[in-house]
Order: sequence, then structure tokens, then C-alpha cells
Amino acid sequence: MGRGLLSTALGALAFATAAGAQPIEVATLSAPDFFSNGARDTGLGPELWAGSSAQTARTVIPLIAAKPLSPAAQALARRVLATAASGPDGAGQDPEMAGARINALIATGAVKDAGVILSRTANLERSPVLAQAGAEAALLSGADERACDIAESLVSGREDIYWLRLRAYCQLRGGQAGAAQLTFDLAQGQGRDATFGRLMSAKLAGGGDPGAASARNGLDYALSRSLGLDVAAAQPSPAVAAALRPSEPGLATWTIDGSDPVRTAMAAVAAGDLAGAKVQRGGLTAEGIAANDLALLDALIAAASGKPDGPTLDRLVERGSVSDAKSRTKMQNAAVLLSALDAPMTAHTRGEFAKFSAVEPGKATVAKATALDLAGDAKLQGETAMLALWLSADAGAAGPPVGDRARIIRALKASGLEEDARAFAVEGLLAQR
Repeated sequence: MGRGLLSTALGALAFATAAGAQPIEVATLSAPDFFSNGARDTGLGPELWAGSSAQTARTVIPLIAAKPLSPAAQALARRVLATAASGPDGAGQDPEMAGARINALIATGAVKDAGVILSRTANLERSPVLAQAGAEAALLSGADERACDIAESLVSGREDIYWLRLRAYCQLRGGQAGAAQLTFDLAQGQGRDATFGRLMSAKLAGGGDPGAASARNGLDYALSRSLGLDVAAAQPSPAVAAALRPSEPGLATWTIDGSDPVRTAMAAVAAGDLAGAKVQRGGLTAEGIAANDLALLDALIAAASGKPDGPTLDRLVERGSVSDAKSRTKMQNAAVLLSALDAPMTAHTRGEFAKFSAVEPGKATVAKATALDLAGDAKLQGETAMLALWLSADAGAAGPPVGDRARIIRALKASGLEEDARAFAVEGLLAQR
């Protein structure tokens, strides 16, 4: 083809292409939502966080890792944080929030869930916070090689003190004693740590007295274990303690003492054996058994079964009106907790119930309590769970006081988190025994 003909042809093609071209829309790929990676089927759907406050989630999720929680609160945290669901607006794309989620799961004993989520998370090495959570989860589960792989592939933050310490340990594991010594010296120069120093020094020396085991974190735990130290004798941090006593997914359970017939039936409820508790209750009569004990046992069984009935609540209200001062408080507390599960009341019962003045009051601020009510009424499951956990974290391992607990129960039930509402009710009723 001649030059002139070729130019004419190309010009015609360009004209035809321009004339027939359609506008091209370029789609911008959104950042990955870390919360969409779940660990298991929790019974909650992908809309868990829809409409929920990201600010509340950013406040509460780190608290779960930092503060002790009651069994009911731990079960709620494990369930919500293990769910595959797009995170609260903006928070799901935040690697720091993703790391906080993993740390919270570890702190509630859900090490397996944390590991599953991490295995499904791409580009872990691009976020030092998320990578550190992954490394700690690996070290606590005995997967030291996995932790070292994470440290090796880290893209940024490699000179932070945590990674220097971990890299020294990993280099020594890999037979690089010289490099491990240099990295160890660099780490100690950047931030001297007596506990890590004595453990790692013994490891580098291949002998000597390393002192007592340490379980402050996953790295200390791994070092102590590799030195053959008695890790069980170490005082673990709350997160490590929970991680070393992993909790299986599912309902919360409790352990109570006692060998009398009522306590035995209560213990069955606490252990999740509702059928056994019902059988034992069927063999009990009022003869020789305190009326308050039977009333509380019936309330426990009703709450655990999700069938809070009117007659059972009526008896609690009656006992809360006529018992001695100490027992009156317990019966009134129990009545408030069962009523929070929407147990029906007669007009007479409501009248007696309204007179109660010995119920343990709540401690939540008016704003926080109102926010919980609003979230529950709006069926914002993620936000309701976060606010319930916020009140629980404020209260500590014993769980929230009755005034706050009743509010939590009502909000959880209203939002559709009925399983968790029942757990909070059972936990509160067990405390009245």
C-alpha cells in the first residue's frame, strides 16, 4: 500500500472510530472492606453494620481488647466480630480498625476465628497494625513460622520496635545467629525492655538462666515456650489469658457451685444444659425448698428457653414484695431482668412492680443509655451490640449492674439479637442466686 493510500486509510479509520466512539466510564475500585472477611456462620447477616455509627465502633472495638468482659459480653463480641458483613461506613476500609477487630477476637478467646479471618485477608503486609495483630495471633496459637513470614513480608514500619524484636527471634529460629544479635542490639538500643532482654539473651546464648516465663504478649509467650519455661506459671495479660483459654463459638456458659437440688438445676442452666435443668426442675416440689429459690430457678429456665411467661414473672414480683430486705433486692432484680425479655404482666403485677425501690441501679450516662435505646428500636444490630459492649466494658468482668443490664437486654432483643439478650438475662439472674 502506498504512503498516500495508507494515510488516507488511517485517516478514515480514525474518523470512523471517533464518530462511532461512545463515552467510556472509568470505575474507581473501592478499597477492600476488611470486615467482609468472616470466620464462620454466626447467624447474623451481611447487613449487620448497616446504618451503624462508625464512630461508636471505633471507640468500642479497642475497648473489647483492653478491658475484661463477662461471659455474656464475650460471647456477643465473638459473634459480632466473627461475622462477614461490610463494616460501619468508612471503618471497614481502615486497616487499624481491622487490626483492632483481630485483637478484640483474640482477647475474647476467639483465636481460631481471628486466624480464619486473617487467612482470608489480602495484603496483610501493607498494614503494620493489621500485620502485628496477625503475628500475635500466630504466636499465641503456636504458629511461629507464620508470624515470621508476616514479619518478613512487611512493607512498611519494619523498623518499629515490635518488628525488630520479632525479627530477632525469627532470625535466630532460622539459624542466623549473627543477624539476630545485631537486630536484638538494635531493638534494645531503640527501646530497652528488661523482660524481652533476658529471654532473648538466653536464647541467643543457647543457655544460662532466662528467669521466669513471660506471657505479656504473643512474642514473650513464644520466646518463653521455646526456652522450655513454665508458661503456665506466668501471669498473663488479659488478652493472652483469654487467648490461651480459647472459647468455642456459641452461647455463653458459666460455672456455679452447689450440690443441693436447686443449685444443681441452676448449674445445668449455666452450663447450657437446658433440657437437663427442666428434668431436674420437674422433680422438685415446694416442700423443703425456699420459695425464692424456686422462683429464681423458674426465671432462669424461662429466660434461657426464650419463653419468659407471665406466671413466672408474677411469682418474682410477689417475692420481691414480701421477702426480707436482702432477698427482696435479689427478687426485684430478677423480676426486672425477666421483664426486659418482654414477659407479660397483669395490671396487678405492673402495679406491684412499679413500687420496687431496691433494684440495683445502672451507671451508664443518660446519653449512652439513650443511644442504646435508640439503636435497639431502630434495629441497628451492629450499633446496638457495640453500645451494649461499651456498657459491659465499663462494668468489668462481673458484667453491668441490673439497671444497665435490663436496658441492654431490651435493646438486644428489639434489634433482633435475641440469643444474646437471653445470655445477658441468664447471667444477671445467676448473679441473684
